[in-house]
Amino acid sequence: MNTDTPEKLAPVLYIPHGGGPLPLLGDPDHQELVDFLRSVPSLLGDPAAILVISAHWEEEIATVTSHPQPSLYYDYYGFPDKAYQIQYPAPGQPELAKKIYHALQEHGIASRMDEKRGLDHGVFVPLKIMYPDATIPCVQLSLLKNLDATSHIQIGKALSELRKENILILGSGFSFHNMRAFFTQQYPGEDDPRNTAFQQWLNETCISGSLDQSQREKRLIHWEEAPYARYCHPREEHLLPLHVCFGIAASPAQLIFEGNVTGKKAVSLLW
Repeated sequence: MNTDTPEKLAPVLYIPHGGGPLPLLGDPDHQELVDFLRSVPSLLGDPAAILVISAHWEEEIATVTSHPQPSLYYDYYGFPDKAYQIQYPAPGQPELAKKIYHALQEHGIASRMDEKRGLDHGVFVPLKIMYPDATIPCVQLSLLKNLDATSHIQIGKALSELRKENILILGSGFSFHNMRAFFTQQYPGEDDPRNTAFQQWLNETCISGSLDQSQREKRLIHWEEAPYARYCHPREEHLLPLHVCFGIAASPAQLIFEGNVTGKKAVSLLW
């Protein structure tokens, strides 16, 4: 009789991180998101380290932070002074950065380590809500400037072995990211039908049991063919952290959050 138990894999989580520092400033349009992010540790526990793929860092080649005590990069403007006084002194983890660097290189993906860059708001804003003590080591991985969907899925596949360790892999983006639509609010008090149509497509792509992995991958590579894709993502940097997560996980996701964030429907997916 085979008594082997299935190997437990570390979680991979794609989240909306909200608008700049607003989730930390008491903005009522972010309350559903804040409540969700606060609940994450009760769902996932405390990892030994966190790898974040944020929408707010793009490089020519895949780049990972490697400073043992990274600074914060306040990459937003026009907010109250307290938005620039936020602190999140989480340590880095150079050894994890090296592991990521080598895994990418071994899979033929050009990469480098960066000892100078700080953590941007796609990292410190959600983590300050999820793990406010700032004691869990954190490293950040960049997107590629080419914004190529296939390339980001391949980055994820190269890092799949990380799931064998107690590392939370966090794709920090936004499943809807049309800045003009956020501010114009054409459907006050109602769901935006274009936003809803794209979210339904995304949920089906990532979750539905009627699709196999090759079908999911094909749909994500050709995401621009989804309903109202370019309305929801005029530029795809907030969607691509999901592609990295998908590549790492290689399995169907679970929908664990679907709520209203700044007047638009956004989702969080867990593998």
